[in-house]
Amino acid sequence: MDLDELRRRVARLEGRPVDTAAIPVHPALAGLLTPRAGGVYGVDAASLALTLVSGPSAAGAWCGVVGCPDLGLEAAREAGIDTDRLVAVPDPAELWWEVVAALVDALALVVVRPPARVPQRDAARLAARLRTRQCVLVVWGEWPRCDGRLSLVSSHWSGVGHGHGHLRSRRAVIEARTDVTVSRSREVWLPGDLGQLGPVEQPVAAARHEQPDLQLLRGAS
Repeated sequence: MDLDELRRRVARLEGRPVDTAAIPVHPALAGLLTPRAGGVYGVDAASLALTLVSGPSAAGAWCGVVGCPDLGLEAAREAGIDTDRLVAVPDPAELWWEVVAALVDALALVVVRPPARVPQRDAARLAARLRTRQCVLVVWGEWPRCDGRLSLVSSHWSGVGHGHGHLRSRRAVIEARTDVTVSRSREVWLPGDLGQLGPVEQPVAAARHEQPDLQLLRGAS
């Protein structure tokens, strides 16, 4: 039995819609992770969240971002995101759940950064809503259950010399895990010298000295 057939059987048992279409992904993630409409996908870095958004956005989908005040529009554009079709709510305060639910109802993909630990029952209610609306949720942080997760295993910036120069490119290793514990990894540019995101043509061993994730963001933590 292949993975798609397993999903169909589980969907029937749970009363979920059987046909969950795969959403477009950026070439950097092609073959590494295949997000599906109605699913929840976790990331541990803002750069990975932006890369997940860039696929549907480039295909014309409307996307949203909730609770990420440090996310910059310039960084989003560099990642290939159409900012004219991006709805950003940097600080929803006590209306976090209401804002997320409203965007899930209207958009194709929503990125969230939870302000606190999310209870299992609340995550389950939102998961049912995602399946009904066929929206993808990308969680930057912890979530009770994800259909897949992207992690930044290592990251190495280049371009800075001895007291001179500027950061030009970042070579990173990304690991993907799915809900059936399949694990894959790939070395990618986030970004390359020309600002491009994509797989490294001739991968090398991951750098042992990891540097802080600058995430294509301006001032993000």
